[in-house]
Amino acid sequence: MKRFTDLISECLPEISEEFPWDVEEKLGATAPPLILDVREPVEFDAMRIEGSLNVPRGILESACDYGYEDTVPELAGAREREVVIVCRSGNRSALAAFTMQLMGYRQVVSMKTGLRGWNDYELPLIDDSGQAVPVDRADDFFSTRLRPEQQEPGM
Repeated sequence: MKRFTDLISECLPEISEEFPWDVEEKLGATAPPLILDVREPVEFDAMRIEGSLNVPRGILESACDYGYEDTVPELAGAREREVVIVCRSGNRSALAAFTMQLMGYRQVVSMKTGLRGWNDYELPLIDDSGQAVPVDRADDFFSTRLRPEQQEPGM
C-alpha cells in the first residue's frame, strides 16, 4: 500500500521545482508564467498570489483539456507556456505538475514549499477582496491543525 508521502516521493524526481524567490523574480519578467493554484476554492479565496488562476486539484485533468464542463480555456491553451503550480505546502502542486507533464505541458514546475514558503519569505498574498494579507495572519492560516480523528490510530 502506498501512502500520500510515497506518491509525492515518487513524482519528485520526474518534475521541476522552484523556490518562492525564483518564482517572484519570474513574475516581474516581460512574459511572466501562469500561476496555477490547485488548492480548494475556500483556501484560494482566503489568500493567494495576485493574478493566480484557481483550478482545484480534483478537476485538474478535465480543466486542462477542451471539451469538458470543467475546461478552463486559459489553462487548456497553456501547454507551451510556463506554468508554476502552487498549493499550501508543495505536495499537491508536485502531483499536479507530474500529471500535467503526462498531459503534454512542456514548461510546468511546482513551487517548492508552497504558499507556506512564499509567506515565510514575506512575499505578498492577497485575499478575495484584493487586500494584502498580513504575514502573521497567513502564518496562522497555513498552520497545521489536525483533529484527533485525523491522527493515525495508536499515535
